[in-house]
Amino acid sequence: MLKKRLLTALWGIPLVVLVIWFGEPWLFTVFIAIWGLLAVIEFFRLVTTLKVAPLYAFGLVWTLLFIMVRDPHVPPYIEPYFDSNLVIPLLFTAGAIVSLSALLARKQKFNAFPAWAWTFAGVIYVGWLLGYAVALRGITDGRAWVFLALFCTFGSDTAAYFIGRAIGKHKLAPSISPGKTWEGAIGGLIGAVGVSLLFLLHTPVSLAPQLSWWQAAILGVLVSIFGQLGDLVESLFKRNVGAKDSGTLLPGHGGILDRTDSVMFAIVVVYYWVLCITR
Repeated sequence: MLKKRLLTALWGIPLVVLVIWFGEPWLFTVFIAIWGLLAVIEFFRLVTTLKVAPLYAFGLVWTLLFIMVRDPHVPPYIEPYFDSNLVIPLLFTAGAIVSLSALLARKQKFNAFPAWAWTFAGVIYVGWLLGYAVALRGITDGRAWVFLALFCTFGSDTAAYFIGRAIGKHKLAPSISPGKTWEGAIGGLIGAVGVSLLFLLHTPVSLAPQLSWWQAAILGVLVSIFGQLGDLVESLFKRNVGAKDSGTLLPGHGGILDRTDSVMFAIVVVYYWVLCITR
């Protein structure tokens, strides 16, 4: 298992780095959109084990829209008419009306509203939260902030995994994820803080002008805490649907959703941190 995890990381991490660093903002948006579609497909596939049939077409389209609408680099011919303060509430409202209306056309009326609820849950969980990655990439020094969110999460997950396996004894949430321990969680905090402090070094992704050492440490702690919360949320979801992994696309890691759960929560924390310190 560990060998598979390492092999997947060896090709997966460089691919993500290349897309973020060398890709234009629109390319990053496309990458996140594809990632989000794969993640929400996994989500809906797991939901079907509950004898519920999600609104696939609506779910895929609205997940895509929620991600794409967060891109601040809209085409020039759209920009005069584009107001995110109007478009985002409109998406939520139109999404509710369209999805509820679609229930009327379904032949299978049983479990119609559970299907609607699970569909909207998937759209918000994946589409809305992943949209923050696009929004974060579009701000000043967005590449560096995205790297910080990703690598602090990776550092937290990696440290939690190895420290938990080495010395973990006290269960963190045995009813949700029996393998997680308090020792591993604390190790994750330390790993995230260590990675966050690296972004103060004079490198192409340095955030030294925007972060002091204590701010970097606090941000690392927040990323780790919310990343681990995101991991537990997905574990709870998988326990509810009786699944070990969300998929098999990433050998040693499970599915796309398994590698996205922590990052989605972490990205949101970093995004609002940036908004607060740059006001």
